[in-house]
Amino acid sequence: MITGELKNKIDRVWDAFWSGGISNPLEVIEQITYLMFIKRLDDLQRRKEGIATHTGQPIKDPIYPAGTNHLRWTRFTNLGSPDEMLTIVQGEVFPWLRELGGDDSTYANHMRDARFTIPTAGLLAKVVDMIGELPLAERDTKGDLYEYMLGKIATAGQNGQFRTPRHIIQLIVEMMAPGPGDEICDPACGTAGFLVASAEYVSGTHRDALLDAAQRRHFNNSMFHGFDFDRTMLRIASMNMLLHEVEQPDIRYRDSLAESAAGDAGRYTMILANPPFAGSLDYETTAKDLQRVVKTRKTELLFLVLFLRLLRPGGRAAVIVPDGVLFGSTKAHKDLRRMLVDDHRLDAVVKLPSGVFRPYAGVSTAILFFTRTDSGGTDQVWFYEVTADGYSLDDKRTALVDPARLGAAPAEPLAEGEHAKNNLPDVLARWARRNGGERDRPRTEQSFCVSREEIAEQGYDLSLNRYKEVVHEELEHRPPSEILEDLERLEHEIQQGLSELKSMLK
Repeated sequence: MITGELKNKIDRVWDAFWSGGISNPLEVIEQITYLMFIKRLDDLQRRKEGIATHTGQPIKDPIYPAGTNHLRWTRFTNLGSPDEMLTIVQGEVFPWLRELGGDDSTYANHMRDARFTIPTAGLLAKVVDMIGELPLAERDTKGDLYEYMLGKIATAGQNGQFRTPRHIIQLIVEMMAPGPGDEICDPACGTAGFLVASAEYVSGTHRDALLDAAQRRHFNNSMFHGFDFDRTMLRIASMNMLLHEVEQPDIRYRDSLAESAAGDAGRYTMILANPPFAGSLDYETTAKDLQRVVKTRKTELLFLVLFLRLLRPGGRAAVIVPDGVLFGSTKAHKDLRRMLVDDHRLDAVVKLPSGVFRPYAGVSTAILFFTRTDSGGTDQVWFYEVTADGYSLDDKRTALVDPARLGAAPAEPLAEGEHAKNNLPDVLARWARRNGGERDRPRTEQSFCVSREEIAEQGYDLSLNRYKEVVHEELEHRPPSEILEDLERLEHEIQQGLSELKSMLK
């Protein structure tokens, strides 16, 4: 967790950037991320050196070849003065950074535009001191740092660049359970949160499989794919993946809705995404192959069409969508829902509470889980209504349970009664039983199943409240004679009280 002391330090550095003339919040994040990345590269090099010393073998694939050791974090941060440090970081470290990874890597492609824009030696010294206190080997710390910094961007929700909460990403990845043979894509990847979480899941769950050389090559070179049309996001995403030891992620510049997907059609086995929504595009600027499927300008619908096109038959997707996708009444909305239910397999609808994306936005959302089949296959659709995700649903998003009990797979089991504060472990547990006992759960429960036939009868409406049944408490009805007796008794007591009050006043 980011502590109060560390938050104060970040705030001071943030203020220093602004007073130093850097007012673009994403530029602040980018500059801090570059330096975090450089420090992490030094940490990785020291690990390689330790392995070489232990085995007596030369360093395998050194990050810093001969003649570049003076560019390491531990070297330039220990120079005599901030001015010397600024000179070497600006004049040597960044030019070296732009060439790191080889000319053919997607990383090198994005980093060619990387610029060091910290204007003064004093500001650089402040940022370096702050980053030096971060335990960057701990993945959660990096995630918390991004979360906190992105939370400082007032326009994040409007720009569609806010970060999907890490515990929601974790829930989706745990439910989808990516395997070592998957090809995973996020066509609106932002800072690559879904791809990073998928890499962590595969590394932790399929450790033995990754010992195979061919499987490891797939993990490093062809398993993870991300698109975005914001070059700053692409650079941050590339660094984020490399910090998590994915050597050659396929992170590409692409306007996913404007460009034809023909080259990638049917390529991916899994799509995980929280695409920008609640926007509209001009028909002229939208890819024609998407418009041929559903005639619409709504970005949330166009992305779903794109995802079906990118998946190979049998490929699975988990996508966060605004509630309007579930019940919108336009022809495009209905056609898309019918397509998911009748032409492919809709597996689940998980309703999220409206405060999940605060303080950026209060929009109500759900997660759609579906499989591309091209031949139908929907039998029962599993619904779950998440009412609590472990945090308060106001702008403060305060943790409601101990940090060890947050998330979908908490380090400690929830205590009795804490389910009402964090539903996510229950979502994961019941998801595993969706083809078994969950089918017999009554509609009054938090999760239940609905048949394809009933969904079709309801005009392919996928809103949970359409099918949920409310328990009505039976009220005890008293005989009228008893009620009259009580009223007479009450009237008598009032009259008696008035008489006593008059006596006291005489």
